[in-house]
Amino acid sequence: MSNSIEIVSVNISTEKGTPKRPVEEVIVDDNGIANDAHAGPWHRQVSMLAQESIERFAAEADRSITPGDFAENLTTRGIDLSGVAILDRFQIGDVALEITQIGKECHGDGCAIFREVGRCVMPKEGIFCRVLHGGKIRPGDAVEYIPRPLKIRIITMSDRAASGKYQDKSGPRIREMLEEFFADKRRHVEIEAMILPDDADKLRTELTAARDACVDVVFTTGGTGAGPRDITPETASEICDKIIPGIMENIRIKYGSQKPNALLSRGIAGIAGQTQVYTLPGSSRAVSEYMTEILKTLEHIIFMIHGVDVH
Repeated sequence: MSNSIEIVSVNISTEKGTPKRPVEEVIVDDNGIANDAHAGPWHRQVSMLAQESIERFAAEADRSITPGDFAENLTTRGIDLSGVAILDRFQIGDVALEITQIGKECHGDGCAIFREVGRCVMPKEGIFCRVLHGGKIRPGDAVEYIPRPLKIRIITMSDRAASGKYQDKSGPRIREMLEEFFADKRRHVEIEAMILPDDADKLRTELTAARDACVDVVFTTGGTGAGPRDITPETASEICDKIIPGIMENIRIKYGSQKPNALLSRGIAGIAGQTQVYTLPGSSRAVSEYMTEILKTLEHIIFMIHGVDVH
């Protein structure tokens, strides 16, 4: 990303599916850009496209293309928008925007450039935002890009591992699978890990702190069985506002049909504030099985929690 990002052009149109025309300034309110066809109470209030993308596409298509031709509201310079992620933010003077969608379906025959060239840049390189705070935007305004990392915390529950008598393997396995999962995604991820003894008070304290800090996801591993020191699921349930039973039920049914002991795991999936909470068994093999299923819906739940419609 460049250290100098600016607005090249601000553009509006009165009808959807048509090129936008540059104007001297735009007024941004809770619904988007005033007098623009895409303004409204939805998640795609403001569209953005990099001037660098326009210039590259114009050179490849051997065609003159000006700001607004791809129906973007804000044309930027100095930032590679292909590297940003949903929930990242932009600050432009008083205006605060949050990314809610990357790319879109092209209008096809309804797009003049698509009819002429046979393709469009917006489906892959355009982004869409919702307004967090309004104000005015003019060409030449500076843009501050604020990445929003996905914060994940891993908590291993084990008396033996906490005392140094056993090397934790399940926590590192969760980290490994998370790193593999996010390796090719447009997402900034920060992962923290800790080891606790099987102590309900200590776990409750850490889960409460994660919820209050708006950590996105907490994984615990260990303490989900039927033993006297297995206290993880009930402790996590105390912190959660909502339980999502289908995730763990599916996992227990899927693996329990072949290994009946898998049905003894009491793991839960839930939401505490804006934090997803998953309690996994303590074996690295079971962790691999659980994570394979959990990762299928992990990002979608994050978007749901933050009110982002990705359907």
